[in-house]
Amino acid sequence: MELSRPCSAPEPIECPVNECEPLELALVEGASESRLWREHVEQYHYLGCRVPFGANLRYWVRSRQRELACLLWTSPAWKMKPRDVWIGWSDEQRQRNLQCIVNNGRFLILPSVRVKGLASKILALSARQLPQDWHSHYGHRPLLLETLVDADRFRGTCYRAANWIYVGQTTGRGRMDREHKADGQAIKDIYIYPLVRKVRQRLYGDSTR
Repeated sequence: MELSRPCSAPEPIECPVNECEPLELALVEGASESRLWREHVEQYHYLGCRVPFGANLRYWVRSRQRELACLLWTSPAWKMKPRDVWIGWSDEQRQRNLQCIVNNGRFLILPSVRVKGLASKILALSARQLPQDWHSHYGHRPLLLETLVDADRFRGTCYRAANWIYVGQTTGRGRMDREHKADGQAIKDIYIYPLVRKVRQRLYGDSTR
């Protein structure tokens, strides 16, 4: 979920991360922006740009009006044993409170951008801004973020640096595979990031409190 080449090969950005600040996390709006965002992700992210399932928000990450990265946040995985064990909820609790989790489905830093430490800065900014944006669009604030990292390709370094928690690996089925019919999917590392204190109690209890 990380680095690639952009569509039109702009001048490379190579600098200390503080020279990119302040970073702007901007929602993708309008047909032309949406098309450009899709083109970047489709061409340069190893998973391409599939139509997201359910609720989702797409972002540009910019510095001084220049695009540095693309982000996609979506509805959570239906069931992932390591995550669900970490929370400690029952099937009933999971079904009731699942939508309090948001999934980082795509994270693409454009390959002309070679800034050490930028990815973890972006994740930290996302954790601050996403809850309010999600609430504005969907009427509730998320309590937990999650993501899946292909361990054959990536080490999850930026998530660890941003204090995300590794909780285990997927079984190899797709994240929305409710009927257990999909086989042969890549096994991925699962990371989570609590947005509130006592997040487990909130997720297996009454998340509205």
